[in-house]
Amino acid sequence: MDDDDIIAMLNDLIETCKDGEQGFQVCAEDISDPDMKAFLLDRARTCAQAAIELQEHVVGLGGEPETSGSVAAGLHRRWVDIKSAVTGKDDETILDECERGEDVAVKSYRGALEKDFPLALRSMVEKQYKGAVRNHDQVKALRDRVRTAKNIAR
Repeated sequence: MDDDDIIAMLNDLIETCKDGEQGFQVCAEDISDPDMKAFLLDRARTCAQAAIELQEHVVGLGGEPETSGSVAAGLHRRWVDIKSAVTGKDDETILDECERGEDVAVKSYRGALEKDFPLALRSMVEKQYKGAVRNHDQVKALRDRVRTAKNIAR
C-alpha cells in the first residue's frame, strides 16, 4: 500500500472510532443501570482515544485526518432513537443496538488487517482491533445478563 491508501484506510478506521464513541455516548444517555452507564462512557472515551491515535498517524503520513463519524452511523443512531421511542428504551434494546455497532467496528478492523501495510501501524491497528472485540464481547455479556434477568422476572 502506498501512503495515500494507508491514509484512506486509517481515515476509515477513524470514522469507525468516532461512530463507536458517539454510539456508546448515546447508549450511556439512555441506559438505566448506573454501572452500565459508567462502562459505556468509559468505552466512548476509549474509542475517542483510538481515533486520536489514528489521526496522529494520518498527520504523520502527511494526510488530513477524518474528524467525524460516518453518515451511515448517524442514520443508524436516528433509527435507534425512533425505534426506542416506539418500543421503549429498555436496557436490553439499548445494548442490542450497541452490540450491532460493535459488530460493524470489528468488521471494519478485520478488513483493515487484511491489507498489507507497515508493521508499526499494523501493531497499533491489531491492538485497536482487540479492543473492539473486547468491547463487543463485554456489551454482549451485559446484554445477555439483562436478558436473563428479564426472563427470570417474568
